[in-house]
Amino acid sequence: MISEEVAGRAAAHGGAAAFAHVTREHSLMLRFAAGRPTQSTAIDDLTIEIAVPFRGQVGRASTNAVDERALADCAGRARLAAEAAAALGDGAFPGFAPDAVASAGADGRGFDSLTAELDPEAGGAALAEAFAVAADQGLEAHGIWTVAEQEEAWATAGGSGAERRTDAFMKVICIAPSGRSGYASQTSVAVADIHARELAERAAEKAVVPGEPARLGPGEYPVVFEPHAVGWLLDLLSGCAFNGLAHAEGRGALDGRLGQRVAVPLVNLSDSPRAARTLPRSFDAEGTRKAPMPLIQDGVAHGVAHDRRSAALAGAASTGHALAPGGTPAGPSPTNLVLAGGGATSEAELCAPVERGVYVTRLWYANVVRPKETLITAVTRDGTFLIEDGRVARPLHDLRLTDSVLGILSRTQSLGRHQRLTSDGEFYGRRFAYGVVCPALRADAVRFTGGAA
Repeated sequence: MISEEVAGRAAAHGGAAAFAHVTREHSLMLRFAAGRPTQSTAIDDLTIEIAVPFRGQVGRASTNAVDERALADCAGRARLAAEAAAALGDGAFPGFAPDAVASAGADGRGFDSLTAELDPEAGGAALAEAFAVAADQGLEAHGIWTVAEQEEAWATAGGSGAERRTDAFMKVICIAPSGRSGYASQTSVAVADIHARELAERAAEKAVVPGEPARLGPGEYPVVFEPHAVGWLLDLLSGCAFNGLAHAEGRGALDGRLGQRVAVPLVNLSDSPRAARTLPRSFDAEGTRKAPMPLIQDGVAHGVAHDRRSAALAGAASTGHALAPGGTPAGPSPTNLVLAGGGATSEAELCAPVERGVYVTRLWYANVVRPKETLITAVTRDGTFLIEDGRVARPLHDLRLTDSVLGILSRTQSLGRHQRLTSDGEFYGRRFAYGVVCPALRADAVRFTGGAA
């Protein structure tokens, strides 16, 4: 691979202790709004990052140029940054120790040759299908279609590793003249798994549900969350509870709670980089091999994610969750979350026991309020419905959810059988495709604090 060769040359300029990380992205994105294409972008980018450790500190610098002069300059800037940081005091970074096993990659399961072609005609055909479905219903179609091929490589003086990955994503939001909307999305390694017509039909179905939208006041209600909403909750939980840096510094939600029950026994959550439905990764940004890791087992908190820096602070070993060489200020994070499914065959079955409650397609404008408590706030969007007498009865004005994610998992009553890879597919800056594999979920007494306006 080109990226591995470049990484090797970059590491040589950094010295014996240096680490080079290279990403090469080829991607295509088509955006659409109001039933017409609005923007297309194609990216061909190669980014080289060199990290140099010095007295427990790490200096990093990056470049897009691959000639020897540029690589030498990049390494020099990284070295100066490390020395400047060390001048303020020694740090705790233990140095890089990448795993040679990582070079084996993820058995090719994360790469699809058809997707790597980045065929714009496939994207055009997908948009045409979505537009046709929406037009038949008198709706506007909005969203994106995107595919990418990415190489990632690392190198040190002692070895290197690399892998190729692909990802494909499409989301469709259908908006009715009334302003009601519906959402559907799909993420996969392979573009052939993205079914535009089916996505548009699911989104349109939500936008045209009949009935005058109901209103609910603040309070606690039973809720059925579709997989995309569950994915949002778990992604927010990840930063609060499974961040090894926050845990080591006593700021994490699982501080003092490992080995304790934090959710109902139905909940089995892991970081599984080789799971069949996820976007596989075989190593992290420090070259550490990724392996399946239980986070919550039968409702009991089991572990947190570490990179090299947070592991040193915690007296532990890296679990392969570095997001950048030497770690980031925000800390490490699981990027292949998988929530095991339950016994419910459909969302309709999840709704059946609910006398009066809320059906949530997805969440938006979600933020963490108090990380230690996993307290978050978010608004429902693009398909919020009132459940009455065990079925979706009519549309519901969007609501603001303000609750603890661990609290919701402690009040979970049932999980869907079918898991889905969920993602928002919003790629800003360097592309980092990831998602959460999860089923739909029913929880009791979820707290809403008002309308979403």
